[in-house]
Amino acid sequence: MAHFALLDKNNIVQAVFYGRDEDNEIDISLRTGETYKQTSYNTKGGKYYEWRDGLYQLGLNQSKAFRKNYAGLGYTYDANLDAFIPPKPFSSWILNTETCGWEPPIFPPILTKEEFDDSKKYKWNEELYQIDNSKGWQLTQFKKETNNWEVI
Repeated sequence: MAHFALLDKNNIVQAVFYGRDEDNEIDISLRTGETYKQTSYNTKGGKYYEWRDGLYQLGLNQSKAFRKNYAGLGYTYDANLDAFIPPKPFSSWILNTETCGWEPPIFPPILTKEEFDDSKKYKWNEELYQIDNSKGWQLTQFKKETNNWEVI
């Protein structure tokens, strides 16, 4: 089954539809008068994944990777990169043009085994980074009572 992203005049994805494998983006665009681009459901970060042995794993045939990422609502189609790029999560994050994903300006610390076992994780805090660009990651823990991740 083929998937197609409907783009607005700024190349922002408005919707994603599925179609027949024999459909193509040019015919659909001509027929509807709107702009459609085909997208691959199993592509993320320029890699193709497939269901194998009960899990999604890196695909054996990477030639199936298409347009860097599966299109999502609000993604941008970049014609120069021929790729779908997700919305920028934070103003300081940088686009990796190989994966067409956003990366933080500083990488997160590695969790210790104890932190991992205690269900802790690092979350990005843009305000903290803007105050001191050597900081930005905060250790958080999921609190069942509030059903939320809280800075610890």
